[in-house]
Amino acid sequence: MGVFLTLSTSAAIVLLIIPGDLCVDIIGGHEVAPHSRPFMAMLEGEEFCGGALIKPNWVLTAAHCNLEGGRVILGAHSRTKREKEKQVIEIAKEIRYPGYSDRKKEHDIMLLKLTKRAKINNAVKVIPLPTSGKDLKPGTTCRVAGWGETENYMKKFPSDTLKEVNVTVISRTICNDKKHYNYNPRITKNMICAGGSKREKADSCEGDSGGPLICNNVMKGVTSFGKSPCGSPNGPGVYTLITNQYLKWIRKTIGGDLQTEY
Repeated sequence: MGVFLTLSTSAAIVLLIIPGDLCVDIIGGHEVAPHSRPFMAMLEGEEFCGGALIKPNWVLTAAHCNLEGGRVILGAHSRTKREKEKQVIEIAKEIRYPGYSDRKKEHDIMLLKLTKRAKINNAVKVIPLPTSGKDLKPGTTCRVAGWGETENYMKKFPSDTLKEVNVTVISRTICNDKKHYNYNPRITKNMICAGGSKREKADSCEGDSGGPLICNNVMKGVTSFGKSPCGSPNGPGVYTLITNQYLKWIRKTIGGDLQTEY
């Protein structure tokens, strides 16, 4: 992932763009089969972001995404083409996690309440959330998807179709060292670092902010931020880990149980 916090109108997996040297979009990935990721949500507002449908009328995304007065597009494969599978629903309310800090990038997670329930079908489905907020071990392979930029410095040319890439979890100790983030910002227990290798670039980038980090077919994180250029070995993507505290908040906010398996 690259710098994902301050999302520009590019979409790519689950990241937004962060001010300065942070970024978010799909680097080194591939186009997925149309409508094969039915939980993916395209978010259009002041910024362009990704998200995931966790209940027919609720989407989970990143708190740094500014979507006031915006809309959610479900069932999309192409960002621009007309598709019969698409469902466009207005956003009724943005609910950021209490204590979210843009400066520290802490608690970068947000719920979007939709004005109506999505119609669940083959192209639009809910993604499972974990049964617990258990941490991810370094070396774990996960995947991210989005409509964000696929090449660095191509901000005017985000992907038109949904793309996905595999990323590998990196320890917080390594992610915080001088060769990586050097505690600026500090990678906390509420965050997960994941990226590619020196030989193979794999990252989210601008326009991917808010998208899901999927591990073992469960949403374990939310695309948050990264460094520019996206895919840099010393700037792996950073994702908000869906911890027990976030799961408790999600359940309390949306009411009822969460889907934990397909």
